[in-house]
Amino acid sequence: MGDEPRLAELVGGLSLATDLAAGLGLETALRTCVLAVEIGRELGAGGSELKDIYYTALLRFIGCTAFAHETARVGAGDDLGLLRALTPADGASVANVLGYAIKGTRASTVARMMLDPTLPKKLAAAHCDLAVKLAARLGMSERVMLSLGQIYERFDGKGNPGRLKGAQIELPARVMHVAFRVEVQRSLEGQGVVPGVIAKRAGGEIDPEVAAAFSRRSVELLEAVGAPSVWDTFLAAEPQPFERLTGARLGEVALAFAHFVDVKSPFTLGHSTGVARLAEAAARALGLDDSERERLRVAALLHDLGRVSVPNGIWDKPGPLNPAEWERVRMHSYHTERILAQSPLFKPYAQLAAMDHERTDGSGYHRGVAGAAISRSARLLAAADAYQAMTEARAHRAALTPEAAAEALVADARSGRLDREAVEAVLTAAGHRAAARIRGGWPAALSDREVEVLCLLARGLSNKQIGAELSISAKTAQHHVQHILEKTGVSTRAAAAVLAVENDLLK
Repeated sequence: MGDEPRLAELVGGLSLATDLAAGLGLETALRTCVLAVEIGRELGAGGSELKDIYYTALLRFIGCTAFAHETARVGAGDDLGLLRALTPADGASVANVLGYAIKGTRASTVARMMLDPTLPKKLAAAHCDLAVKLAARLGMSERVMLSLGQIYERFDGKGNPGRLKGAQIELPARVMHVAFRVEVQRSLEGQGVVPGVIAKRAGGEIDPEVAAAFSRRSVELLEAVGAPSVWDTFLAAEPQPFERLTGARLGEVALAFAHFVDVKSPFTLGHSTGVARLAEAAARALGLDDSERERLRVAALLHDLGRVSVPNGIWDKPGPLNPAEWERVRMHSYHTERILAQSPLFKPYAQLAAMDHERTDGSGYHRGVAGAAISRSARLLAAADAYQAMTEARAHRAALTPEAAAEALVADARSGRLDREAVEAVLTAAGHRAAARIRGGWPAALSDREVEVLCLLARGLSNKQIGAELSISAKTAQHHVQHILEKTGVSTRAAAAVLAVENDLLK
């Protein structure tokens, strides 16, 4: 077990996506985690309790996509900006919340917030519910799941959604509340304001005993999380014995984060899991080995991680995007790659996962590569993603029927935007006609019928036998054979057989 990779390396890398979803800077979750563990140690916590503190803090933002669509409607389309603006506020003080909202957002946003006084409870309930569900999929302890259901509770009982008070709130949650408040004020308002904010909110928002534990080591702890990166510090902070990662658990982690991404918009629910199923089935149809199919499946589950970096006002926009919005969209695959590259365990998946929008003619993004620079697996991922997206409704269009999506995918293969082999495999996986061949995509410009004749000819059938097999006359079969010979330049059955095998026609 000691040789297996650590779960913290995996979830820590993916926590960069949760930072983006919360509208905060990268490594916010890692810094919160480091602070929480040290505060826990100062309180005398150890063993499984300290480990629960570690993972509660690390997963603090894993529910942040749950209310993104609704938050964007309140925040003039910018759910990320509104979350960022309100995060430093004292939620129990209407004046404090409105002050931060006015400073960081538009006046219309403030007006919409005041129209719905239940908004904070709705947001808290949604975030907590998703956090608990995903933590369960990640295999977290019962106490971590309880604590993640208390993300927005307050020591004075004025929090949401349960109005829990004092010791009713789990210790990992109370420690996380202080660590979170320290890191947010430090990063958004400056290190100098932290001591005053912690002192002022002790006994209200946060547990005074936990606040005092931080204050005793505040200088040391603020210095520790003030470094440009705390990755190594974060890994060193995990209490032993380390949580280890089996192969099966890696897939569960990938699936949890696929759900985390897809729930951000009502238009993408089930998208990543759908792409993964389709890509894996297409890979199987092409005979890819088990390891490559699994690599493709995991990459497909994670291919849209970078979506959380884009406000929902863009994803859910019913009309065309302007150039600035389109540029934000184009950057989401870059963020996918950078998030995955952070974790040594997911780094091998990073480039593949980020190539879902690349096109074989070089017209895709974010790299704009073409031809042989796009691997076979990446071509399958691109075709699977395109087909799955077309069969799902979007804010600007209705879902295409499977038949219409297949036609559009074939058109992209004909034009050279998508790989013909990948499109054929995806269409087969999606249940379209058995061969799923693309007209006009055959070698030597052969027609569909000529390919059928060629395959029978390759197997040694005479013109009469070919005619009987295809329900055509022997004379018609002979004409097809003549056309095949002229187009391909072959003159014998053996040469026809080689041509059929080389072009994978016999299926």
